[in-house]
Amino acid sequence: MRGSENTRESCGQEPEKNHSLAVPRPFSETQAGDFFYVFHTDLLTLLALLYASVEVLGIATALRAILTTRTSQGAVAWAIALITFPWIALPLYGVFGGRRFRGYVAARRRGNARIQRLAADIVAALPQDAFGPHAELPARVRAAERLAEMPFLAHNRARLLINGEATFEAIFASIDAAREYLLIEFYILRDDGLGRALRDRLLVRLRQGLRVYILYDRIGSQGLSRRYVTSLVQAGAEVAPFVSTRNPLRRIQINFRNHRKIVVVDGEMAFVGGHNVGDEYLGRHPRLSPWRDTHVEIRGPAVLAVQLAFLEDWYWATERLPELHWQLCGDCSGTIPVLALPSGPADEMETCSLFFLHAIHSAQRRLWISSPYFVPDEAVVAALQLAVLRGVDVRILLPARADHWLVHLASFAYISEIRRWGVRLFRYQAGFLHQKAMLVDEVGMVGTANFDNRSFRLNFEITLVFAEAGFAGEIADMFARDFACCVEIADNDGARWPLLRHVASNAARLFAPVL
Repeated sequence: MRGSENTRESCGQEPEKNHSLAVPRPFSETQAGDFFYVFHTDLLTLLALLYASVEVLGIATALRAILTTRTSQGAVAWAIALITFPWIALPLYGVFGGRRFRGYVAARRRGNARIQRLAADIVAALPQDAFGPHAELPARVRAAERLAEMPFLAHNRARLLINGEATFEAIFASIDAAREYLLIEFYILRDDGLGRALRDRLLVRLRQGLRVYILYDRIGSQGLSRRYVTSLVQAGAEVAPFVSTRNPLRRIQINFRNHRKIVVVDGEMAFVGGHNVGDEYLGRHPRLSPWRDTHVEIRGPAVLAVQLAFLEDWYWATERLPELHWQLCGDCSGTIPVLALPSGPADEMETCSLFFLHAIHSAQRRLWISSPYFVPDEAVVAALQLAVLRGVDVRILLPARADHWLVHLASFAYISEIRRWGVRLFRYQAGFLHQKAMLVDEVGMVGTANFDNRSFRLNFEITLVFAEAGFAGEIADMFARDFACCVEIADNDGARWPLLRHVASNAARLFAPVL
């Protein structure tokens, strides 16, 4: 047998193969090398194409930023970042780079028939004496009326509410006394002690048949629990988040935020100011307490203008319009002309920044400003310098403590620049300063807008302007008490700062367009 097998092999016949035991031939070194070379080459090609695509997208987006960004500083910053570091800058531009709140504008247009005509209807329905004798108002405040698209309304009463206890005591009392409806809008709404106290009061009133509409900003109130909202909705409240966009492809857009803090009671009483709903606003923050803030309560015709600002926001969030009172049915025995000035990125003009610029340029004797954040643009810095050169007493009240370190650092970059021109800056020592107030001669202002680019151009804000010497005197007294709790920044303070602070503050200033 063995010989026959050898014979077959020697005659060139193939031996029988056992296919069940066949093993694949391994790659030779040459074949393996060819495979990895091809794979490596294709991977490099793919990465090169991906890199080139991102660069092209970065350049295209940079061109868009140059054409659409509101400020030259912002356009230059975005263009350099998008071209130089597109992998980092493109996602950031998607989040922070939006120029206008187009969705809100579209929603406003869809609601034209019932919203935009309301302002004209309100003015037409008011008695002639609701506008007050125009000669008594300083001519220089008239531009603010054009910005607000609403005139100063006379016969209002106003009350300053200093700090959280006074503010929420007044708001809670108004909730208990409301007859028909409540409009509530806050940037921050927390499920904590103060938030639950507000909710419990609302639940009681809802069971009594009161209509309640609650609007909160989704970014500012991102920690709000679903349980909190559900309990109010189940009791009959209408609750809605204010979002930057309804487009699912742009859900990461968080640039635009509703920073307003508004409560309206039956169309007869309104509250506006710096307080949100959270325990820290009652001075319960372990590091920032006591919390220094200011709200204002108004009664009279100007309440309808505040109500109109809420209605526009509510329509954007829900595309529904509740039935509200638009006739004067409350106390109109006051003597204060009040202008309600809503502002935001949906406006055709930069309402907030223009208003602040106009106020600064209008000052003849004094200009006192209180803000937790100080990140102005070049036009505002120049306006402050010019005010000092005119002989105006310019004072800016800022916090000594920081709740947002990047914004706090950026403010240091502006201090030396304006201090050497004679602007007086004060650091509040008795807690954390969060109030937003301004005094221009005999015109006082209290609202929600900070002295920074975010409030000037990116946030929805509201400011109440009081053109009456008596109430301006109350605001001046409030400022005087705050100045007594301050340390003034000296001319040589900047020279004593360590080098690291100078570097960090100037680096933080690069982010000024979105701070």
